[in-house]
Amino acid sequence: MAIVANTFTTFSAIGNREDLADVIYNISPTDTPFMATIGKTKSSAVLHEWQTDALAAPGTNAQLEGDEVAFAAATPTVRIGNRCQISRKEAIVSGTQDSAVDKAGRQREMTYQLMKRSKELRRDMETTLTGNQAPVVGNTTTARQLRPLCSWYATNDSRGAGGADGTATTAATDGTQRALTETLLKGVLQSCWTAGGDPGLVMVGPFNKTVISTFTGNVTKYQDTSNQKLSANIDVYRSDFGTHKIVANRFSRDRDAHVLDTSMWALATLRAPKTVDLAKTGDAEKAMIITEYTLESRNEAASGIVADLLTS
Repeated sequence: MAIVANTFTTFSAIGNREDLADVIYNISPTDTPFMATIGKTKSSAVLHEWQTDALAAPGTNAQLEGDEVAFAAATPTVRIGNRCQISRKEAIVSGTQDSAVDKAGRQREMTYQLMKRSKELRRDMETTLTGNQAPVVGNTTTARQLRPLCSWYATNDSRGAGGADGTATTAATDGTQRALTETLLKGVLQSCWTAGGDPGLVMVGPFNKTVISTFTGNVTKYQDTSNQKLSANIDVYRSDFGTHKIVANRFSRDRDAHVLDTSMWALATLRAPKTVDLAKTGDAEKAMIITEYTLESRNEAASGIVADLLTS
């Protein structure tokens, strides 16, 4: 078919109004499962400190009748800490763009930009807390860096060849990557339980979430034909040492499977996220969102890691 000659169409027209929807679509993920599940506490200094302790190893305990008492030496508590890290997001918007021109999907540009920056800041914090950066004390030319999750594990760790634990001054050393297996996961779960932990959360990246969903254990999967649904995932794993929720984290490293007793971790905040208007020096509005925080590892022996995993 062909159109009639000289038909005036939109391809030639000048002055047709644009059709721009008054909404902005954004699918960037903002869920932060680690921060959402751990405790919250307050820090009052740049160096946030706390204490840990442990009971003496159990043993046989039989005493002589009428015996004189001998006193065992008391073991002092262990004092540990973590540096608070400053994180921020900034925005600058011209006066014209902020309040003069007619915009689609938002009224004030600065309000919209700060809303975005707030979500970006939470993503940065989740990435930092679950990451493997080296702790840094900091000075006038070097930013302080907190000791993250990957650097705390020392008791219940399963690592690939060449892998090593982090310290108060170093990141964990990555080893040779290997496949996540049910045997590896059960080994760390048992180690955490033996040490006294109660790990109720297993946090992994997206690829290893699919790997865990292939675990068979001693359970047979069934298809519910009545509603045409096939369950191909494992969201809760029951081991000999408890029930463990399996959660995928978009911002933790996919090569790490964290076995967490979440009661033994906390986000310690020195300065809660706050919007600060910055000095106006020209025809633009300036602001930032800033926070200062660290990770409190109340007792790392309650949790563990299966590290150095394949990611594809």
